[in-house]
Amino acid sequence: MKLSTLIIGITLCFSTLSYAQNTSGAAKELMKQAQSNLEQRDYAKARSIYLQAYSAFVAQDDYKNAVTCGMNLSALYHLDNQYKEAFDICRATEAVVLAGEQKQQKKFYDLRFAIAKERLQLYLKLKNSAQANVQLGYLEEFARQTGNSALNEELLYTKASYYYSFGQNAEGDACFNQLISQYKGKKAYAKVNESYKNLISIARKANNAALVGRTYEQLIAWTDSVKVLTAQDELTVFKRKHDESQQIIQEKDDALAAKQYIIIGLCTLVVILIAALAFLIMLLLRFRATIGKQKQSIRIANEHNELKSQFIGNILAQMEPTLNTLTASAGQLPGAQEMVVQVEALKNFSEHIQELSSLESSLTETYEITNINNINTFCETLMEKLKVAVKPEVDLSVNALKLQVKTNPEQLERILTHLLKNAAQYTEEGKIALDFKKRGAHTYQFIVTDTGTGIPAEQQESLFKPFTTIKDLTQGDGLGLPICALIAAKMNGSLTLDTSYTKGSRFILEIRS
Repeated sequence: MKLSTLIIGITLCFSTLSYAQNTSGAAKELMKQAQSNLEQRDYAKARSIYLQAYSAFVAQDDYKNAVTCGMNLSALYHLDNQYKEAFDICRATEAVVLAGEQKQQKKFYDLRFAIAKERLQLYLKLKNSAQANVQLGYLEEFARQTGNSALNEELLYTKASYYYSFGQNAEGDACFNQLISQYKGKKAYAKVNESYKNLISIARKANNAALVGRTYEQLIAWTDSVKVLTAQDELTVFKRKHDESQQIIQEKDDALAAKQYIIIGLCTLVVILIAALAFLIMLLLRFRATIGKQKQSIRIANEHNELKSQFIGNILAQMEPTLNTLTASAGQLPGAQEMVVQVEALKNFSEHIQELSSLESSLTETYEITNINNINTFCETLMEKLKVAVKPEVDLSVNALKLQVKTNPEQLERILTHLLKNAAQYTEEGKIALDFKKRGAHTYQFIVTDTGTGIPAEQQESLFKPFTTIKDLTQGDGLGLPICALIAAKMNGSLTLDTSYTKGSRFILEIRS
């Protein structure tokens, strides 16, 4: 049969399959049928179906399956001594692979390897050493390009077959021993057995009786040694399992010991907690007793404060008619004006004492809070009222943002007015400033600064404490700042003196809304 006839046959098969079968599933089914016929040694039918499957895979650009079918087809041809047809299908398959490489822009070295191996088998059967050696060179190059370990093992098989076929036993033994060493290293003992059997088959095909006998001896020796190796491997496995078991037992012992320590620690902790709980219960009982005593003391103190306030109020109520009488009759006596001033000072002192007592007894009661819509306007109004009491050489300034502030406007005005009047009284020149600052989401500061005479250091500590100094009541009773401090406390704030300021006086009123 000529090459043209083969190509025409392939073309006809391809046309038929392109029309009737255009799916990958159909081509694979054909390949399975061909393999089944091959196993049943129906070589003619297997060859025919392989040809159909080959054409279908070529049409689908399935190069891998196409090469598989093509090489099986070639093997069936040279099995029937049709070497020309076998070489033709190898060339046709190689052309398909080359076209696929150009189409996909990459090399199919594994497919080229399969084709070169089939050609090598053909040349081995034809006893063509030179051409077989050429194909062997191709195989080495293709295996190197792929870097595939399976192809390298297959290469060693093929090289051993080549060397033994042409009587180069030493080279064949080298390749075969290298292959056996690889399998032994991987402990693939089944493949070692298979390799010896394949070598016997190669020796028989090459009519190399010496090689057959030598390989049988090696196979028998290997069969005996593999039992020892298998036993050693099993022993190694058992040792490893024993070591692992010992390690697991040790780990469990360690875990058990750790758990025992944990249990002991937990028991100790429980004892400590029980002791701590008993101690806390004792402290709680003592605390409750102390709280009870404190509550009783507070109740008694409140009762005393109420009695004190009531007592002071009674005294002041009794003093008021007398003071009014003194004021009315003072106009008929020499030095009447001075006496009126003294009586008024005494009346103010009595009112301040009563207010101070009232504030002290009601510190826990806070003032009602409302909104000051514009704190800047509020401060400007206070400063405007102060102008009548300020010396001509004194400048007034207000620094406040236009913010809404929640507080008690009447009590705030009372504290700031007192601080500003004090500043006006003790400032001969310079300036008096009222600043407003926001210190937090609900915290504000009002700062009154003057350039007056200032407050002596020895008086600063007791500035907000009542009755710490003896004064002429006509010059002030010294209760204004203590009263302002108590009002600030009832507004949830504080009134302090900035002792770091030395150019006059600076008071800071801080309020939390």
